[in-house]
Amino acid sequence: MIGGWSWFAIAVGGGAGAVARFMVARQMGHWLGTYLPYGTLTVNALGSWMLGFLSVYLMDRPEVSPLIRLGLAVGFLGAFTTFSTFSYESMVLIQEGAFGRALISIGANLFLCLGLCYLGMLSARW
Repeated sequence: MIGGWSWFAIAVGGGAGAVARFMVARQMGHWLGTYLPYGTLTVNALGSWMLGFLSVYLMDRPEVSPLIRLGLAVGFLGAFTTFSTFSYESMVLIQEGAFGRALISIGANLFLCLGLCYLGMLSARW
């Protein structure tokens, strides 16, 4: 069961992840301009790499506290980007040989999220 310290670790990590996302995205916009959403691409790519790295690195180190794991993976990376979780889950399916499920998941995430974003934009203008 998740308790008070777990919530605290997630909250602290989440706060740091949100601030880091803002800072990285803003800086990338300054450096590269606004032709593409480079900031979002950067945090999504970094977050995907970080979650992949941490999932392996922390698995081999049982001495790392579960609170640290929660704070980093769920808190920090959850606030930094949720795309990292999507990438990790897709890679797990691929590594398990579940290529069909991986393609369905990837396609559904891509089209559903883009579609809902568009619907949200339309709703806001209505």
